[in-house]
Amino acid sequence: MIKFLDLKQINLLYSEEISNAIHDVIYSGWYLSGNENKKFEEQYSRFIGVDYTLGVANGLDALRLIFRAYIELGIMQEGDEVIVPANTFIASILAITDNNLIPIFVEPNELNFQIDEDKIEKAITSRTKALMLVHLYGACSYTNGINDICKRYNLKIIEDNAQAHGCYFENKMTGSLGDASGHSFYPGKNLGAMGDAGAITTNDRKLFDIIKALANYGSTVKYECKYKGLNSRLDEIQAAILNVKLKYLKSEISKRKEAAKYYIDNINNKSIYLPSVKDWNSNVFHLFPIFTKKRSALQKYLSDNNIETLIHYPIPPHKQVCYPEFNNLNLPITEKIHNEELSLPISPIITNDELKKIVKLLNSWNNE
Repeated sequence: MIKFLDLKQINLLYSEEISNAIHDVIYSGWYLSGNENKKFEEQYSRFIGVDYTLGVANGLDALRLIFRAYIELGIMQEGDEVIVPANTFIASILAITDNNLIPIFVEPNELNFQIDEDKIEKAITSRTKALMLVHLYGACSYTNGINDICKRYNLKIIEDNAQAHGCYFENKMTGSLGDASGHSFYPGKNLGAMGDAGAITTNDRKLFDIIKALANYGSTVKYECKYKGLNSRLDEIQAAILNVKLKYLKSEISKRKEAAKYYIDNINNKSIYLPSVKDWNSNVFHLFPIFTKKRSALQKYLSDNNIETLIHYPIPPHKQVCYPEFNNLNLPITEKIHNEELSLPISPIITNDELKKIVKLLNSWNNE
């Protein structure tokens, strides 16, 4: 079986360093908000190119805390609207609705599957306060045109950078392009911990200070709570693991790009549609999605031939049972994507022989 993502083998590449890092944490006697966290926050700030990083418990909390801080600052209030791509993972929407803000779904571009720049302005109302950019599949969704729109309407840009660590727009990394960004280090991410972990990046000191307090029960002074906060902290063991793995992220991305290029250059089946890649610096290929009208048949065919695939994502957010208020929205492009997307194996350890086998099977598939 060619696994979709063999996390065990990826982590074994760095097993000695990771074991030593965990050992050091255990014997330090300090397990939260210690030196490993400080080191990671400093290193990640330099890596992304921002002034401030705060480690938190997970990627969802990162986004939740950003919106909550803007509410505490008075920049947003309950009932305000946030524009968001309709074809995202549900966490992007949960972060908005958890703060009693209203998501406004905008359809993606059919060529690159990122939010359609030409549809954003039509979605803006007097209640719109922010745009959430989701760098889906590891591809940058930011454009100069989107930035111009947000400046014109005084909208905050919040990046969901859960899938795009190390991705560039021109000479800047995603996570540094907007006003604040949420990052997930779920184990399967390009930069993955060995448990839940996340971070927030920003250049806004006032926003950062409020987020930091909110993540610590709303407290800036021990036992004194200025805000109704959360308990959302990156633990020392996960920070130590991330400190090791961050060193290898760029080389892992290079290997992902090699695999993606092989797929793009060699998959040739009229029943399979591939994503368009115009700028290879602007995609870190967290996922390699393909699209077909006969997804179930293709997935079964690949599984029967010992190729594991996943779907990202089978149900779009506006069709989820938990959001009945959005179930009747007409979002045909999004629904088509969610009905046709299939993610192929891609990782820094996938071999040439495995890639050749996958491509040969895809090119031989006849869906008729």
